[in-house]
Amino acid sequence: MAIPEYSKAHKAAVKAYRQGLHGGYPYLPVLDELLSFTDTVGETDLGLIDIPADLIRGTKSAGRTKAFASNFMPLLDEDTEFAAKWSALYQSHLEEGIREPVIACEFMNSYYIIEGNKRVSVLKFSGAVSVAGYVTRILPAPADTEEYRIYREFMDFSRASGINTVYFSREGSFRRLCALVGKDFSASWNEEEQRSFRSCLLHFTDIFRKKGGEKLPVTVGDAFLTYLNIYGYKDMLKKSSSELRDEVTKLWAELEALPESRQVSLVLKPRSAEETEDASALLKKLFVPEAKLKVGFLYYRTAETSGWTNSHNLGRMHLANQMGDRVETFVYDGAENDDDALRLIGQAVSDGCQVLFTTSPRFLGASIKAAVRHPKLKILNCSVNAYSGHLRTYYGRLYEAKFLVGMLAGILTDTGQIGYVADVPIFGAPAAINAFALGVKIVNPKARIHLAWSMEKRWSAETPEEIAARFARYFRERSVSHVSGRDTISQQTSGAPYGLYEMKDDGPVRLAASIWHWGNFYQRIVQTILNGKWDRTAPERLGDSINYWWGISSGMIDIIYSKSLPPKTRQLAELVKQQIVSGNFQIFSGELKDQDGNLRCGENEGLSPTDIVRMDWLADNVEGGIPETDALTEEAAAMVEIQGIHTGKVFL
Repeated sequence: MAIPEYSKAHKAAVKAYRQGLHGGYPYLPVLDELLSFTDTVGETDLGLIDIPADLIRGTKSAGRTKAFASNFMPLLDEDTEFAAKWSALYQSHLEEGIREPVIACEFMNSYYIIEGNKRVSVLKFSGAVSVAGYVTRILPAPADTEEYRIYREFMDFSRASGINTVYFSREGSFRRLCALVGKDFSASWNEEEQRSFRSCLLHFTDIFRKKGGEKLPVTVGDAFLTYLNIYGYKDMLKKSSSELRDEVTKLWAELEALPESRQVSLVLKPRSAEETEDASALLKKLFVPEAKLKVGFLYYRTAETSGWTNSHNLGRMHLANQMGDRVETFVYDGAENDDDALRLIGQAVSDGCQVLFTTSPRFLGASIKAAVRHPKLKILNCSVNAYSGHLRTYYGRLYEAKFLVGMLAGILTDTGQIGYVADVPIFGAPAAINAFALGVKIVNPKARIHLAWSMEKRWSAETPEEIAARFARYFRERSVSHVSGRDTISQQTSGAPYGLYEMKDDGPVRLAASIWHWGNFYQRIVQTILNGKWDRTAPERLGDSINYWWGISSGMIDIIYSKSLPPKTRQLAELVKQQIVSGNFQIFSGELKDQDGNLRCGENEGLSPTDIVRMDWLADNVEGGIPETDALTEEAAAMVEIQGIHTGKVFL
């Protein structure tokens, strides 16, 4: 005889069945049917394990499939023998617990029951987190897909750790998890480590689901990894439920901004809100003395040792000169890693900074962590294509200036061979290379660009002068006449060639350079904050990550010319520059092919801003490729881990 609980389970089954009829399959999936379309390479015995209840998807064979809806609740009527057996099993579960393990198969991190369907149904109805079972893993045939690579990583992880209750949607996440937990990826976990991890994950999962996390298109594992990245793992077990709940609540905007659920909103030019002050703000300024806005700048190394930092420091000085009556700036330099960055951000908070520019993609992770911990601090990180619900990012469309420099090189070369020195293969770098190549091609279709990456290990040397000498030899061997070198210089590298230069026997002759004018950006953003327009400059699509990505028209990017450049050549570059500024000329438009001859843009088409940012290919007139991570210096590899183009990763 059926009991009231069976009636409740039956109603849940009918509801799921009806939903399945309108877009899906109303019954339990059958593994045998799935495998008929899939290649496998064998089996392995996992023994007796705890099967995560929410990963039990269906049955191995079709025998009992139609007795259950897709949620494993019973479909058969209450007056059936099946209902009586289900009810008796439920009563037994309440009195003494279900002790007999089920028998199941696991395939691609989903479990399918061979024996024990009613036990699974009762336990799922009762809210069990896991089900004990003897499991056989069916091994899929290797495939060049992200899905298979994630599963391969999961198998290696679970073999070493004994953990099978966490899964991710992105390749490399299991390795990152091990790093955050403090374990080598291949190292075995002892029982205490397994118990602690399961407890932390279970606690997080319970809070995540109660807050509605299942509505987000990310796995619990993705969310858990984001949590660990910001709050750490070491002291998690010591936190109370209320502490953990508060941290997850603060993290929620970050989870909503994960790439599966939100988009990066590229702000391509300054808006009117950043240009003017409204009347009320002006009156307040005139009649009420205001405290200066405290603006901090976090630097990689120092302005003396890093050309990149030097360019940002010049921007800070511009801000101070232009707005010194309303702004006080603070410098926090010498940071080389996340720990340094977090320590210095803490100092900025102690100093009362209300705005903080973290001026390198290296600091993206630390910036997100700090933004969650200090919600009143406005943090902007200098990077592109990064998703975050707590901070904004900014970068420049340097490729616009690189196109103009490429035009000059194409006009001036007498060998048809031109060099290009890139730094790190991160988002934005291929766009700059390809724009330069297109600039060359538009005036010199037969010319070739020889690409070299300054942060590859093979160029490593003791001094900048020695590195420059190695590049010079490399380019001379290829009959290169002109080179597009580095775009920034520091006090220590001021003698090294930069920008576009001609290779001469007695030394390089500088001709032009694409430049960053960060000061224009900093001034406009700070003015927006002072005017009270910060929140009103957000994109229309609520919840998107905001990325300022300004170009030549904003004054954030520009090109400078040497006196040695022929006047008519400069005049032509200026004419094209005005067409870019006005929007009448789109660099990445018309027929574009990559090195393999693949069509990347049609004759009457143009690439979108997102396509340009995420570009991971090189134009057909470029010689050389994009280096793998293991070919890069340790410093460059760390940046690629955060913003590298090879994996297509975005920060989690």
